[in-house]
This record gives sequence, C-alpha cells and structure tokens, in this order.
Amino acid sequence: MQYEIPFLDFTEINKRIGKELEDTFHSFLYANNYILGDQLEYFEKEYAMYTQVAYSIGVSSGLSAIELSLRALGIGPEDEVILPAFTFIATALAVSHVGAKPVFVDVEEESGCIDSTKIEAVITTKTKAIIPVHLYGFACDMDAITRIAEGHGLYVIEDNAQAQGATCKGKRTGSIGHINATSFYPVKNLGALGDGGAITTNDDTLAEKVKSLRNYGSSEKYRHQEIGFNARLDELQAAFLRVKLKYLDHWGLERQQLANIYDKYLPETIHKVRKGNVADGVSHLYVIRHNDRDHLQAHLKREGIQTLIHYPIPIHLQEAYHFLGYKNGDFPIAERLSKEVLSLPLYPGLSEDKIQRVCEIIIAHH
Repeated sequence: MQYEIPFLDFTEINKRIGKELEDTFHSFLYANNYILGDQLEYFEKEYAMYTQVAYSIGVSSGLSAIELSLRALGIGPEDEVILPAFTFIATALAVSHVGAKPVFVDVEEESGCIDSTKIEAVITTKTKAIIPVHLYGFACDMDAITRIAEGHGLYVIEDNAQAQGATCKGKRTGSIGHINATSFYPVKNLGALGDGGAITTNDDTLAEKVKSLRNYGSSEKYRHQEIGFNARLDELQAAFLRVKLKYLDHWGLERQQLANIYDKYLPETIHKVRKGNVADGVSHLYVIRHNDRDHLQAHLKREGIQTLIHYPIPIHLQEAYHFLGYKNGDFPIAERLSKEVLSLPLYPGLSEDKIQRVCEIIIAHH
C-alpha cells in the first residue's frame, strides 16, 4: 500500500545529491575501471579517516564484513563467539558460516545493546571473540567489553552497521575493536545504492589478510595463498559512497534533530529505547516500546503511517538456531523487547508536522 508517511523515503536525499550522483556515474562509466579501482581505494582511505582507523577494506556486504573479520582472526570450528540475542541475524550467521558456535547473551533493558555484566558467565575455554552490536545508532559499553576481552585473551569485533559516526567516550564506533564490521545496505545512515560493507582495523596484518580473503585469497593476480572469496565492494558503490560520506555528519545532525522533535511530542510515559548520552549516538532508528505493540502498529498502518519492528524474534528463538537448544525464557529482556519495540519513521527530509501527526496518533492510542 501507499503510505502517507512511509517508514523510509530516499526522495529528499536523492534530490539533494542527485546531480553529484549522476556526475559520479557518468565519470565511472567512462573510466573503464570497474573492479578494485581508484574509487574503491579513495573511499577506503576516506572512510578509514572518518572512522579514525588506519585501514578500511571495502567488502560486498555487512555479513561478509563480519565473516571475513572472523576468518582473518583465525576463528573457525570448535570455537565460540559471544554476541547479543537481540540483533539482526546476520551477526550470528557470520559466526555459523566460519563453523564457530554463536553463544548468546541477554541485552540491556534501556538500550537493547549487549549486557556487558552477563558476558563473563558464558566465557569458556572455547571462547575466542565477543561481537558487540551497536544497536539503533547507540554504542555498547566498550570500556567494559574491552576490559573483559583483555582479561580473558579474547578478540573484539564491533558490529557497527547501525552506528556509523557514533562515539563511545570520544572514540568512533568501529575503531575500538581489534577488527570491526559495518554495512552499507541502503537503509543505513551511510547507505549505498545497492549492497556493500567494510571492515575497519588498526592492525596491518589483519588488513592485508582481509584484502586477500575478499579477492579469491589472492594478494597478487593468479597467485592464491589461501581459500578466499569473491567479496569485494563494487567500484560503482564505492564511488556513490564517497559522495554520501561527505554528508554523513550533516545527516546525522538532522536525524538527531528529528529524534528531538519526537521527544518533544511524545510524553515520558512512552518508553524510548536508547543508550546513555543521546548526543553520542546517531539515531539510526527511533524506537519506542509499547505493551500492545502489534495493535498500535496496525492502527498506525490504518492511518497511513508505516512502521517496522527491529526485531520481532530474538536470534536464539529463530528456527535456524533451534539446534543450539535455547528456549523461551533464556533471555527475558531480549524476548520482551521483541514483543514491544516499534521503529517509527525517521529519515532526512521528514517534516515536523508529519512527526507530530505520528505522535498524536500514538498518544491517542496509548
């Protein structure tokens, strides 16, 4: 159906930068350099600088970014990796793809981010890494997670797909772990016009390993040192991302302003899912909790307002992971959030009057 207020609308952003994107495509078309070319190299340097790391390596998707990070660290069969029960399934799939076992941990009531106080209880001799997911645009407690990892000799891989540009104690998310992954899926704050992802790190050995893995296990043409993949970031998407990266902080401020407008119109009795100092986040999503979420969502739909649920089923209860033996009640906060969270429309170009209308309908139903 056509929504009066869609959950996401690229129209305004595309209007603002459409000419730049068109010029970029025209230049790309006649450059005759379509794979691992100059645009990818430039973008990798620019994104590394933005994220405050030494290296950025473009890959084909966020899932590939996590998987290749795990492989670069040598994580595989018989190993265990700790991650939150409440996130998009790609984080767990990457662990499964390398043959390791995902070990889930419950999340914070306030933010939905992994609860650092519950990590040590599930560390075993097989544990090799922790993957904190910066959820909805807000950073996990990286100080605590880093301390735990150092104390147990574990790697940290940040999943930064929802928090590009966010900070944690003054450090950019995606710069704190040993190696970190992000996604440029179109809905992300830094979204491509197709799929894509990147890995960020300060470790030159890991960076070279990932560059080889993403390109058939080869660092020199027709010489293959390892079993690799075709997981390169497309040259055209890199070119488009270079255009968008220039505006990322500006759009982030706009998103924060829109979130503040929601805060203005929604009463304190409606719970918002967020983390600590809101100014450190990037408002990837504006998420509320409601004990009658499904009826509220249906009511908003009837009024022409589109909303989404991030996420309706915790990973440990997904059919794909039934074999791990988790059950209802194992992670009560993740399970409760999955029944209550509702993501409201939020995107650059969304007007205050539309936000006010969304809020009025929510309040009337509440």
